[in-house]
Amino acid sequence: MNTSAASRRQGVRTLPGVYAPQHDTHLLLRALARETVHPGSEVIDLGTGSGLLAVAAARRGAQVTAVDVGRRAVLTARLNARLARQRVTVHRGDLTDPVPGRMYDLVLSNPPYVPSPLGPPPRRGNARAWDAGHDGRAVVDRICDAAPYLLRRGGVLLMVHSDLTGTEATLRHLSRGGLKAEVSDTARVPFGPVLRSRLPWLRGRGLLDEHTDEEKLVVIRAEQP
Repeated sequence: MNTSAASRRQGVRTLPGVYAPQHDTHLLLRALARETVHPGSEVIDLGTGSGLLAVAAARRGAQVTAVDVGRRAVLTARLNARLARQRVTVHRGDLTDPVPGRMYDLVLSNPPYVPSPLGPPPRRGNARAWDAGHDGRAVVDRICDAAPYLLRRGGVLLMVHSDLTGTEATLRHLSRGGLKAEVSDTARVPFGPVLRSRLPWLRGRGLLDEHTDEEKLVVIRAEQP
């Protein structure tokens, strides 16, 4: 998939330092297209980045809230919603902090998930969009914790991450929260520059073997019974 061309077709713009839609975003967009979204459905996009997913949900008539910790991401998402002539409420904040106590029909997230040799996730800089601690789960686990309280009955979480992050760990975590969790889609994509830069470390930890030259992405779908 040519993600740059796909993004242009969606009319997406990104300010410098904002994560531009890549394979993972478009895999999640494909998963979103399979979900039933009614006019008036309440949707939240956690870590919205460019706002592509939020705008896609708004185009289907949903009432959409988008959240990102980055100031430039918030501005970018607002810009893209305006360009698309869609109403999206965009907050700056850490995951659900700006919307305490709210519940939704659909939760979307493409969180930071890349395992990093540098330890705790960075508080600033471009790497904040992908680095997620030694196991890549610093944000994924927080979303798993929050999901049971965010979803109404019958509500759905769609979250994308790398298989390097631990697909089974995510499924177990969500299941412990009472959700019906499964892998709804996968894709294999060439290593990007971030993974290529840390291949020796990833292989040293046993996360990749010497012959692997692709990353497996997974979409996790979890439903509140």
